[in-house]
Amino acid sequence: MLGDEARADRLLALTGLGPDDLRAGLGDPAVLGAVLEFLGQYEPDLVAAADHMGVDPAELMAARERL
Repeated sequence: MLGDEARADRLLALTGLGPDDLRAGLGDPAVLGAVLEFLGQYEPDLVAAADHMGVDPAELMAARERL
């Protein structure tokens, strides 16, 4: 997600997280939830992230529900 500048800017603006917050929060359910919520709000971002990770978009949304 952060490799695409426009997507990264949107992620940071909409979640209120900064790059350091993202790095520090990789294991934090709140940070992961915020990122998954961001992805769930805009299908092209969700699909791009899922493609990059080699998973089905539904898997990401299921992870969001589990958090």
